[in-house]
Amino acid sequence: MILSLKNYSTPFSEERKFMLPFLELIAHPDAYQRTHLPGHITGSAWILNAAKTKTLLVHHAKLNKWVQPGGHADGDENILAVALREAEEETGVKNFTIEETLFDIDIHTIPARKDFPEHQHYDIRFGFTANEISPVTVSDESHDVKWISLDQLGDYTQERSVLRMKEKLQRTL
Repeated sequence: MILSLKNYSTPFSEERKFMLPFLELIAHPDAYQRTHLPGHITGSAWILNAAKTKTLLVHHAKLNKWVQPGGHADGDENILAVALREAEEETGVKNFTIEETLFDIDIHTIPARKDFPEHQHYDIRFGFTANEISPVTVSDESHDVKWISLDQLGDYTQERSVLRMKEKLQRTL
């Protein structure tokens, strides 16, 4: 993963500022453990339908907002496998076409909970495609799972990193 991050480029200055902190973090032997503080590596899936007009998001129960499926590496340095596991667990969808190159990176704050302090998620994101007629299931980590038209994405979230992924997609179409 270090080589992929070193070679990663983006036209988004907000994302470029994450590069050095990511490279510093992944040099730490415990970077992939959720107990590593003040932050640790997570993996996410930016899931689109085949027409690239909708994204599959989860309404995260703890964060109470719409975001892409993703989660902790828990020691697994294969972040693509982490993103796939989380996408399957959080949406119920099993058949994805996967882009094996990085799609996006982000560092965001996770608020403190009674059992864990505020910390940072160093999120590595991959592009996935799925059939939008595949049945979805809501896991216990979410309030809902929904295909959302990219034209209506702003009605569901104002999370800059989610909106940035939409902007990235639109630049490639």
